[in-house]
Amino acid sequence: MPSTMKGPGLFLAQFAGDAAPFNSLPSITRWAAGLGYKGVQIPTWDSRLFDLEKAASSQAYCDEVKGICTEAGVEITELSTHLQGQLVAVHPAYDAQFDGFAPPAVHNNPKARQQWAVEQMKFGAKASKNLGLKASVSFCGALAFPYLYPWPQRPAGLIEEAFSELGKRWKPILDVYEDNGVDLGYEIHPGEDVFDGATFEMFLDAVGGHKRCNINYDPSHFLLQQLDYLEFIDIYHERIKAFHVKDAEFNPTGRQGVYSGYQSWTNRAGRFRSLGDGQVDFGGIFSKLAQYDYDSWAVLEWECCLKHPEDGAAEGAPFIEHHIIRVTEKAFDDFAGGATDKKMLRAMMGI
Repeated sequence: MPSTMKGPGLFLAQFAGDAAPFNSLPSITRWAAGLGYKGVQIPTWDSRLFDLEKAASSQAYCDEVKGICTEAGVEITELSTHLQGQLVAVHPAYDAQFDGFAPPAVHNNPKARQQWAVEQMKFGAKASKNLGLKASVSFCGALAFPYLYPWPQRPAGLIEEAFSELGKRWKPILDVYEDNGVDLGYEIHPGEDVFDGATFEMFLDAVGGHKRCNINYDPSHFLLQQLDYLEFIDIYHERIKAFHVKDAEFNPTGRQGVYSGYQSWTNRAGRFRSLGDGQVDFGGIFSKLAQYDYDSWAVLEWECCLKHPEDGAAEGAPFIEHHIIRVTEKAFDDFAGGATDKKMLRAMMGI
């Protein structure tokens, strides 16, 4: 039987804060449920909401977390390890910027920071299993991204070596996800070495076609690259295991285009918007995902250069609810059909 997508869900990362109701899991989940969300995606690096290491080793703690969510009226959609995944592979040009994603004890020590990140990713697999989740979402990190534009000319073999190393770092992590029965959905995102379909295929090859190497589909990043995000679903739907519902717009001018001239988010040609305020064809996306029987969650990742986050969250739940397609269980023209009669079929063909 075909399946209907689950949702709406809300990624909590952009809303967590030090003031109530955003400073604890019980209060933020009640707030989300009050807006109409049925699921929450939990950022595992935010200790105000979640203890990843404890979740990896304690079933009792995971049962407590699930109980908090159930009492609030939501389910856990996935665990997010975006920041930790980013640190599995960091080009030295980004060391200073990405140290802030890790604990102070590993700052200014790239090797220790990477070891911490790998351990965190493995915790993510075990915690997901303990929570009864089938998928998790993350970033892959980057070794080649500073060389994205081929000027100065790239030395032969540079990109191949970068993806080979990326595969070596991720293959053992993906094996842990396999051991725990969890898919890892990489968000395909500029700044990562995996930023479009071609680079995803290169990464998939580097990890030997690993069955747990999958996709967290986010069309906003594709619109800003001017990539055909509907055809992307046609090509990669078997690997799409999670879905960030995020809007964006691209308005090129005589002064700037895809690279946006180093402008602020408000002044960029390409910028993120609240749901319904941008240019993403969500009708087409939800139809494509329904066509390919995507049965996991539609999760709002709110990012907007203009609108207040609480307004974006309030508008996001009904927007997603409206777009989720209740998949039909029968063909619309079944009434015109009849029992199969092989003799009649052959007669219709004159044989």
